[in-house]
Amino acid sequence: MSIALDEARAAARRGEVPVGAVIADAQGRIVARAGNRTRELNDPTAHAEILALRAACAALGSERLPGHALWVTLEPCPMCAAAIGFARISRLYYGASDPKSGGVGQGPRVFTHPQCHHAPEVYDGIHEQEAAQLLREFFEGLRR
Repeated sequence: MSIALDEARAAARRGEVPVGAVIADAQGRIVARAGNRTRELNDPTAHAEILALRAACAALGSERLPGHALWVTLEPCPMCAAAIGFARISRLYYGASDPKSGGVGQGPRVFTHPQCHHAPEVYDGIHEQEAAQLLREFFEGLRR
C-alpha cells in the first residue's frame, strides 16, 4: 500500500484527486502502478485502478489477471469495481472508504450484485487514516 500511497501523492502534485493503485502478481512483484490522471488526459475513465489494469493487461498480454492483487488508496467506484471484476483480480485491498462514490463497501456494492461474474476477496481499511488524510488535505486545499 505504501507504493499506492506514493502514486496518490504524485497524483495530488499533478492536481489530480490523490488516488493511487498498484497491481502485484502472486509472488508480490509489481506488475503495474498508476495514479489518477482524469484531468491530465481529459478522460473521465482515467482512474488509478483503470490505468493500472490497462498497464498490467498490456504488460502480460491478457485481458484477465487471475492470481493478481490490486492495492488502491480509496474504495473503488462502481466503474472501477466492475473493471476489477472483469479483469478477474483475485484480491482487492483498499484504504479509505468512499461513502459518496464507493462501489464496493458503499453504494451499489458491485461484487454482491447477482450480475457480477467475478468477485475478488476484499480487504478494506489498509492504511485508511493516511489515505483519508491525503484526500482531506487535497480537498481542503481546493476550498482555500
